Amino acid sequence: MTSTADVVLWVVVPYVCLAVFVLGHVWRYRYDRFGWTTRSSQLYERRLLRWASPMFHFGILAVFLGHVMGLGIPKSWTEAVGMSEEVYHVLAVSIGAVAGFCTVVGLALLIYRRRTVGPVFRATTRMDKVMYLFLTVVIVLGLWNTVAGSVLNLGGHYDYREGVSVWFRGIFRFDLHPELMAAAPLGFQLHGMTAMLLFALWPFTRLVHVFSAPVGYLWRPYVVYRSRGGGDRLGSRGTRPGWERSERREPAGRR
Repeated sequence: MTSTADVVLWVVVPYVCLAVFVLGHVWRYRYDRFGWTTRSSQLYERRLLRWASPMFHFGILAVFLGHVMGLGIPKSWTEAVGMSEEVYHVLAVSIGAVAGFCTVVGLALLIYRRRTVGPVFRATTRMDKVMYLFLTVVIVLGLWNTVAGSVLNLGGHYDYREGVSVWFRGIFRFDLHPELMAAAPLGFQLHGMTAMLLFALWPFTRLVHVFSAPVGYLWRPYVVYRSRGGGDRLGSRGTRPGWERSERREPAGRR
């Protein structure tokens, strides 16, 4: 029996968060286009950032792809191509655990850097702090669900592909199943709820830079440099005027 609270939590809240996510990005792009940036702090500190940024970004990319496969692809599809549940489970746990660990370590270094480096901390806004809080909770809960449920087997085995995944896909197909999330373990419920709230906050944080990734740079044509004078040969340049000896001239009034 589905209660009113279940409908509010697992039907109303997801649609509200999705609406804020879409409309918030439209508003941000129209009225705060110059604020659509990562607010990079690389000039303030590079040593920690050199390790933390790749670990976090590559780790979160792998986590995202894992969620696309786990939530977006039905179990029947992977079984149809010959991937058994045991093989899928091993791949999901091994790759997910490594990607989650890298993401957590990278995020921890980013937060440590932001708190301990003076100029970086002064450039941190309140919305940055809220974003880091929700991002940390979402990632830690996701990693805990992977380790506790699949590795340590705490609370018994739970097949999220027959529960959470069906509920998630139903949101976009308007085939709603709030009872599936109501029956999911508490860790999955908290992970799903905080993730939805993070999506609602997304348009108002620096996370908007995800949609401004310089993918087109890979196909950008080469920039051709030509000298201003001294021939048509590419890459040629004339002698710098600063090295030439010039005659001293007296002002016109003193002649």
